[in-house]
Amino acid sequence: MKDFSQLTEREILALAIANEEEDYRVYMTFNEDLKDRYPATAATFASMADVEASHRQSLIKTYTERFGPNLLAISRDNVRGFLRRRPVWLIRNLPLSVIRRETEIREAEAGGFYKRAAAQAKDPAIRKLLSDLALVEQGHEALAHEIESRVLTRSELAKEEKTGHRMFVLQYVQPGLAGLMDGSVSTLAPLFAAAFATQDNWKTFLVGLAAAIGAGISMGFAEALSDDGSLTGRGSPLLRGAICGLMTAIGGLGHSLPYLVPQTVPNAFYIATAIAGLVVFVELWIIAWVRARYMDTPLLRAIFQIVLGGAIVLAAGILIGGA
Repeated sequence: MKDFSQLTEREILALAIANEEEDYRVYMTFNEDLKDRYPATAATFASMADVEASHRQSLIKTYTERFGPNLLAISRDNVRGFLRRRPVWLIRNLPLSVIRRETEIREAEAGGFYKRAAAQAKDPAIRKLLSDLALVEQGHEALAHEIESRVLTRSELAKEEKTGHRMFVLQYVQPGLAGLMDGSVSTLAPLFAAAFATQDNWKTFLVGLAAAIGAGISMGFAEALSDDGSLTGRGSPLLRGAICGLMTAIGGLGHSLPYLVPQTVPNAFYIATAIAGLVVFVELWIIAWVRARYMDTPLLRAIFQIVLGGAIVLAAGILIGGA
């Protein structure tokens, strides 16, 4: 691997051409990925791709005049200290605001590369071109805002915010809520059945721990395997599965942890059960609030549905355990 300081002017230009080609492809990939959901922002990336294409043409013109038509096969992976960037496939599924911010970072990093390359170049024409590109890249953040101000009207921004909210609900809130509901409600019956059957805090905790972990694994796999997100727009199945499984386990562990109260404490079982009941109450209220906040369910209806369902499961567990 060659150090950046050892690059010749020909190698620097070849790397710059490859860099601009990658930027062009990345921005056109963003354009293609966003055009159905965020058409105005997709137009922003198309405009920025056009700018990168013009940079590449200028670099190719200078390279051909100075070194001929044979373009060196060299990439940043062959150079130590060269500009490193995240793969585009890790960026495409990020929120829109993060994609825009990542674009600004890419342009700032490109400006730093051109500035360093210009300082290293000895040919006046090459040095001038690289210096000019450094100034252009450093001003691309302003260009991005200028393009947005021209393309993104208030109605378009409102539409993008609404779409972004919907995607957030589909990809994060919905699987998390499903997991929290399952963990908080479905584990009530085995936990309180074990509690009232044994009146032993440690054994009850072990039952709750097993139920929470088992439910988390089951719900995580169920969510991840439900669909791959390509048609529904629900995002990465692995991410949704992880969110759902984690929230399921948290919901089940919440009312299991109180049974860690040592048996040596007077009335340990009743203290732990009272705390667990309070935790269940809080969990159910949180679920009702999330449903009202993100799922457009009226708060009173959400409270009635969740509390009623939780109370039925809780009563079933107590009756079975006390039988």
